[in-house]
Amino acid sequence: MPIYNPPLRDMQFVMHELFKVTDEFRAMPRHADIDVDTINAILEEAGKFASQVIFPLNISGDTEGCQLNRETHEVTTPKGFKEAYQTYVAGGWPALSCEPEYGGQGLPLVVNQCLYEMMNSANQAWTMYPGLTHGAYAALVEHGTPEQKSAYLPKMVSGEWTGTMCLTEPHCGTDLGLLRTKAEPQADGTYKLTGTKIFISAGEHDLAENIVHLVLARLPDAPPGIKGISLFIVPKFRVNADGSLGERNAIFCAGLEHKMGIHGNATCQMVLDGAVGTMVGQPNKGMQAMFVMMNAARLGVGNQSLGLTEVAYQNALAYAKDRLQMRSLSGPKAKDKPADPIIVHPDVRKMLLTAKAYAEGGRALAIFCSVLLEKVHFHPDEKVRKDSEEMLSLLTPITKAFLTDNGWQATMMCQQVFGGHGYIKEWGMEQFVRDARINMIYEGTNTIQALDLLGRKVLSNNGATLKKFGKLVAQLVEEEGVNEKMAEFINPIAMLGDQMTKFTTEIGFKGMQNPDEIGAAAVDYLRVAGHLVFGYFWARMAQVALREIAAGNTDPFYAAKLQTARFYFAKLFPETASLMRTARAGAAPLMETELALA
Repeated sequence: MPIYNPPLRDMQFVMHELFKVTDEFRAMPRHADIDVDTINAILEEAGKFASQVIFPLNISGDTEGCQLNRETHEVTTPKGFKEAYQTYVAGGWPALSCEPEYGGQGLPLVVNQCLYEMMNSANQAWTMYPGLTHGAYAALVEHGTPEQKSAYLPKMVSGEWTGTMCLTEPHCGTDLGLLRTKAEPQADGTYKLTGTKIFISAGEHDLAENIVHLVLARLPDAPPGIKGISLFIVPKFRVNADGSLGERNAIFCAGLEHKMGIHGNATCQMVLDGAVGTMVGQPNKGMQAMFVMMNAARLGVGNQSLGLTEVAYQNALAYAKDRLQMRSLSGPKAKDKPADPIIVHPDVRKMLLTAKAYAEGGRALAIFCSVLLEKVHFHPDEKVRKDSEEMLSLLTPITKAFLTDNGWQATMMCQQVFGGHGYIKEWGMEQFVRDARINMIYEGTNTIQALDLLGRKVLSNNGATLKKFGKLVAQLVEEEGVNEKMAEFINPIAMLGDQMTKFTTEIGFKGMQNPDEIGAAAVDYLRVAGHLVFGYFWARMAQVALREIAAGNTDPFYAAKLQTARFYFAKLFPETASLMRTARAGAAPLMETELALA
């Protein structure tokens, strides 16, 4: 059976030593009194919930899956899921970072970020039920009417009701401009929706008494394409004026998808047959509201792969220390045993360190983004809010795509550490690989994220936002440029920072002549940008570690952090050179291939 220990020490390092989040919160009146001990105490309890309540259900939930009763259209989740959700609700976890006016605890988003990382490590399929609710909550906070907020948000914050996002249709995935679901206005101000949605995570289940679906649909007179989409609340059970549940709405699950992974989550085919809904926001402006949920989901999906990377690493490390196979190439290390533990072998260490470096770098990025999001919503300075929103916009596609690409690599490597046992279900490693695979696909495939980064977030403003991140790199380079102990961390990011300007400009000019050049370069470009971001955070983590060691701190945590940083810059960061070369190869080797693809 697999193991999981919440990485509280590393979370504390990132929050309190790297980013000093409580200092950031002092500038925001709503969080000015939040202290380090409070955050740590909450996350310690969160770790217990993740490791003790939902982690034991991960393999069994994957084996059992969800069951659909085709007569009633009701879905039963795996054994123990409902009871775990009741424990989650009783503990107040759904309300952690929600607004107090709706019953939330108003805690910083960084606390919620760490809670969800641990829950994703423990059981990604289970965590998707409350996770989607949190995204739907955020969309309604920003775009719902006062009546909608009072009717739905307190129940969603308490966890009594859950939420979904209903976008995809059988003929229409990422290209939502093609969707056909119709919304007919009624005399009482409601709408009747008709259509079919597919791949709806948590679309039907037995965890909560009501499910609040956010559904994209078209009005009868809507213009074609993306500009003709509106957003609607369509609850499973209609809500009476007094807040009680009314009649069953005409939205139901017609089938469950048979998937590669996340078997414990109900991925539903949802049919709307005149389902009653109310509009969120303005007519034909539904994407503005839905993007609140979609962007939150993209950060959340990156967090899913971060969680899987961490738990896969922990299990592979424990196995590598215990499994005996062959002798070290440099001579026996465990002379009292018939063979050495496999952790002595260089390639095993490379696989383990890759997962460790991607987990710890990903954690820094995820926590950094959560602090940016906090500033967007609650910082009193308008310029800080605007700058934070711009930076978060740049980092969102990187968080989604880079962390999920890395998570796929890391879970496969950790499975490889187990050898043949990694292919066997009882060890849990093959499930981590299967679960990780969806993260590169949903909420906008990683190619879509790459196109968004290069086309919308970089080239559309002539690289202005990227240059702002470059200034962070430049400040660190200036601060530590003469420190010989930091040279191995500073020189690589200084060089790549300089190269990025020329690299971006070159692709931009080629794209002006032929737009396919953007498509050909985008995926490679995102990984280069991802390494620039990771490189910056790893250099800062090395900086903190070196300062602690210089001050006489003998905690081996800091020496370990330095060793991981050295591995990252020596073995992973150099990927940027080959990526820039393949990006510069252009579109011709891809597009001038009619005969090859005939």
